[in-house]
Amino acid sequence: MAEIIIDYDKCDGADCGECADICPMEILVIEGDKIVVQCQEECSLCEVCMDVCPNMAITVKD
Repeated sequence: MAEIIIDYDKCDGADCGECADICPMEILVIEGDKIVVQCQEECSLCEVCMDVCPNMAITVKD
């Protein structure tokens, strides 16, 4: 199972949000002013969220 780690010290949350918009599995969602991981077990390990994050705040491990 994938482990998705968000470094909230680096994350701009809802101000950025590209990761939530682009995630094909809808694992990342915006709740209020932060990005939240949901249904982590459904992550396909595509790492697209890591690629689009301008702050390098997301790490995906398998």
